[in-house]
Amino acid sequence: MNLVFEALSHPVRRKIVKVLKQGPKSAGDLAELFDLTKPTMSAHFAKLKKAELVRTTRQGNTILYHLNASVLETALSDLLDFKQGGSND
Repeated sequence: MNLVFEALSHPVRRKIVKVLKQGPKSAGDLAELFDLTKPTMSAHFAKLKKAELVRTTRQGNTILYHLNASVLETALSDLLDFKQGGSND
């Protein structure tokens, strides 16, 4: 859960997640939304992948990013449990 919230702590990564809610996007399509260098975008993608918030598939030379909503749902559920006094570590 910590990796998920760490990944979501940055506004660029939150925007990527929001865009991916609409469906898979290529790395290039996502990068066009930001005025950032390719290495910076790659670092954001890597952080989201490490937290398992996104998964990738390859179509030819194109890498598509997909939102892994189940991880997000689990993290939000854990957060709500925590807020209600639960003890999910």
